[in-house]
Amino acid sequence: MKSAVETLNPTRVRLTVEVPFEELKDSLDAAYKKINQQVTVPGFRKGKIPARVIDQRFGRGAVLEEAVNDALPKLYQSAVEEGELNPLGQPEVDITELKDNELLAFTAEVDIRPEIEIPDYSGIEVEVDAAEVADEDVDKAVEQLRERFASTSVVERAAAEGDVVKVDLEAKVDGEVLEDGVAQGVDYTIGSGELLDGIDDAVTGLEAGGTATFTSELKGGSAAGQEAEVTVTVETVSARELPELDDEFAQMASEFDTLEEMREDSRKRLAEQKKYDQATQAQEKVLDALLELIEVPVPEKLLQDEVETRKHNLVNHQLGQLGLDLASYLKMQDKTEEDFEAELKEQAEKGIRTQFVLDELVNKEKLNVSQEELTEHLMRRAQSSGMSPDQFAQAVVEGGQVPMLVGEVARGKALATVVESATVKDTNGEVVDLDDEDESENAESDETSTESADAEAETKDEAKDEAKKEDA
Repeated sequence: MKSAVETLNPTRVRLTVEVPFEELKDSLDAAYKKINQQVTVPGFRKGKIPARVIDQRFGRGAVLEEAVNDALPKLYQSAVEEGELNPLGQPEVDITELKDNELLAFTAEVDIRPEIEIPDYSGIEVEVDAAEVADEDVDKAVEQLRERFASTSVVERAAAEGDVVKVDLEAKVDGEVLEDGVAQGVDYTIGSGELLDGIDDAVTGLEAGGTATFTSELKGGSAAGQEAEVTVTVETVSARELPELDDEFAQMASEFDTLEEMREDSRKRLAEQKKYDQATQAQEKVLDALLELIEVPVPEKLLQDEVETRKHNLVNHQLGQLGLDLASYLKMQDKTEEDFEAELKEQAEKGIRTQFVLDELVNKEKLNVSQEELTEHLMRRAQSSGMSPDQFAQAVVEGGQVPMLVGEVARGKALATVVESATVKDTNGEVVDLDDEDESENAESDETSTESADAEAETKDEAKDEAKKEDA
């Protein structure tokens, strides 16, 4: 077999392959055997039909087609190995010549990983937020805990901001009550913004049994995006009572005996979270700085596929779970579809460039993944998926996804290596010491899926409040 490689662009090549006919013997034999099992010829037992009879009855062309289909994958793979290529995706194969008993020739165009030159990255310097915990931060954390332990009691007065009202809702569009536009016994805290726009003004001042009507745009359900006339009826009004901030509250809400001890524990936890956030921010900024140093061409077909995958996951999984469609989401974000597509393409391109660069770093730094590291990563992934480690491991093995997990861990180690060599300072000008544990835990997410995961998390945060409005 002869093969040659033609570079079409930095991310695509064309293989030209010529195969002497004698090298197709095994595939021809397999073709006759397969046809033998599929056809019946009078006077011959099944599977015992001579090759010449098959040629006469069904045509030599059918045999050649079967043989070529059998041989092509192996021939292509041999040409890839001979050319020392790293193909991405499936090739586009074109048979250019097929002469019986003489020659098979074909071309195969395929995207390949671009050759990347990793520069000296030891000079990277980034700035991150200072991991300082102010008294106001502690006050806010304690107040949030206090809110969780608030009690409510029914009162005989008009509803005011901060009260919890139990309401019935009915939404009409064009005078018709929507099938999914009725909700009863909904608890709502006035001023929280967790239901329909306009409901705060409508219920404020109403006593139990009071009714009001207002107009609001529906964010979910069958009439998402349409203006609806909503009738709200207040069943009860309850006042929220916050516990006193004293040692008794500390004993009720925590493991500590005094309020001061509880506050100090909150300060410690906040400091740990800020350090964790600081490490994450450092990794993101170091990665961005590294990508700026390297020219990374991206295969167009791979980029298109990645954009489609991200869009499918967003629309059919993240938004679908929240009861939103793409049009509602775009309206909520005040974005056009063109803006959305452009952002999605930018995220996908960065994800691909990130994977290419980190994979090259893995090779350059000769990074290996131990069984222990793989197991730890698998445990974390299982936890985030809601599956048991055994279930997740079984699904990974059955789906042939072990190499993918190994790649995730390796890329995480590659990024950690760059972060360790970079200079990270906080906004006060102090050099930040990032411990290995924070780096390894965060770094694993910095691969192709990182960008989509970030976008999905952002989508969930922004859409969470909107989803709560569906019942109306």
